Amino acid sequence: MRDKPAKSPYPTPATFINAQSAITGLRGRDLFSTLRSVALQGLKHPVYTARHALALGGQLGRVMLGDTPHQPHPNDTRFSDPTWAHNPLYRRGLQAYLSWQHQVRHWIDDSGLSEDDRSRAQFIFALLNDALAPTNSLLNPLAVKELFNSGGTSVVKGLSHMLDDFMHNNGLPSQTTKDAFEIGRTLAVTPGAVVFRNELLELIQYKPMSEKQYARPLLIVPPQINKFYIFDLSPTNSFVQYALKNGLQTFIISWRNPDVRHREWGLSSYVEAAEEAMNVCRAITGAREVNLMGACAGGLTIAALQGHLQAKRQMRRVSSASYLVSLLDSQIESPATLFIDEQTLEAAKRRSYQRGVLDGRDLAKVFAWMRPNDLIWSYWVNNYLLGKAPPPFDILYWNNDSTRLPAALHGDLLDFFKHNPLTHPGGLEVCGTPIDLQKVTVDSFSVAGINDHITPWDVVYRSTLLLGGDRRFLLSNSGHVQSILNPPGNPKASYVENGKLSSDPRAWYYDASRTEGSWWPSWLNWIQERSGTQRETLTALGNQNYPPMEAAPGTYVRVR
Repeated sequence: MRDKPAKSPYPTPATFINAQSAITGLRGRDLFSTLRSVALQGLKHPVYTARHALALGGQLGRVMLGDTPHQPHPNDTRFSDPTWAHNPLYRRGLQAYLSWQHQVRHWIDDSGLSEDDRSRAQFIFALLNDALAPTNSLLNPLAVKELFNSGGTSVVKGLSHMLDDFMHNNGLPSQTTKDAFEIGRTLAVTPGAVVFRNELLELIQYKPMSEKQYARPLLIVPPQINKFYIFDLSPTNSFVQYALKNGLQTFIISWRNPDVRHREWGLSSYVEAAEEAMNVCRAITGAREVNLMGACAGGLTIAALQGHLQAKRQMRRVSSASYLVSLLDSQIESPATLFIDEQTLEAAKRRSYQRGVLDGRDLAKVFAWMRPNDLIWSYWVNNYLLGKAPPPFDILYWNNDSTRLPAALHGDLLDFFKHNPLTHPGGLEVCGTPIDLQKVTVDSFSVAGINDHITPWDVVYRSTLLLGGDRRFLLSNSGHVQSILNPPGNPKASYVENGKLSSDPRAWYYDASRTEGSWWPSWLNWIQERSGTQRETLTALGNQNYPPMEAAPGTYVRVR
């Protein structure tokens, strides 16, 4: 079923903390500096401040008399309990909170601060307002009900959970039960074997699941942040099994979790390792060409690999390239990026070089603040106020199974966001060769997520335009991870596509058509056309030169 997407409103790209902010980090001094600027502005213009204070006082007076001037956002589930609407005290408390939010936003908008300072201030006050929500206190009606229903044990359990998270979870509420899943038993269970290993990666080849298979293999290159099994969480949403059942010879890279010994691994190191893995795929399958797929930072890796191969005149080894939520154009505009300057970038680079790695827990903390109501405060309520254990959720288990980044790669990513090198020929040099993506003319298939906070969809769209060759771009109606995990049968799945790629993502979206369902079948038709002829399935894994070493998912994925 295809129809036109809604023309209004235009899907505004995400304005939360994004990939650049997560890689760089936010310094406390920058946040306090913005707060200080706001406070000084209020002191310099007391009449202006008093006018807004009186307006707030007037709204609060109306609230006390029973008026309800504001309504929560329709998608805000924090206040879904009927108590917030029907209980007079709770209704007034909610209206006071919403009035405060409303007036603070107007006070900042009407201030004499510069546009950038206003954006920074709105960003910080949005975080503060979320933290100060009345739902985050023990007066939350859900917490009060649970207190009486449990005879007070909910408070005891909540304090126990809080202490455990303070000791073992970097001070953040746990998002899932740590012992609910086991890699190789309940996650990453698709049969296969490690057929190649070097210092940076293990290459896994999966057992076929079809009577016939295509000649050209698919090599999946996951991001260096988090682990590869996002492509193989469970049989119901496994991208790997979907590819296998449809005749694709499937290989995947499992990156090693680096430590301080590997501080010098940079982007060139990962590109060289990926090239070696690609050549092993070719040797095992007997195919001259390989289909590449990269997700997030894995997309940057395969783009750099293709640019390197093109410079060496060896592009005939690649048949096609698929990019999932991947940034090649690194110019992101959001309030969070306004906190990033030369000093911030250099400080971030210096910290990782001193430690040897960027700890995955630090990244996880910043990623959590991308969507604080969903990833922090909802678990604050569940774990601490209600005293309940977080529900088992495979995606969040994977999300918390974070990895480290070697200092050199972290530095390369910081330079990538600083200089945006792929937007001009030769701006990025990898393995001693300059990269020109316009000369990379293999067919490409790119997917973005309309609700993606990490790699905003309009930036992924612009990244697609940097590539040469025949390009196809799809916009999924999901977020960052859900755009990858999008199996057929999901009743909420849909995507938008327009075969004509204009320079303006807004114009592209306006003329696009919506298709109900997952993008996986559309990609499958596209990749099968570029996978060569079909032949009888070869059940054996590896070959004489690359025999199977051990069963999937291998050893590197288990290293914490």
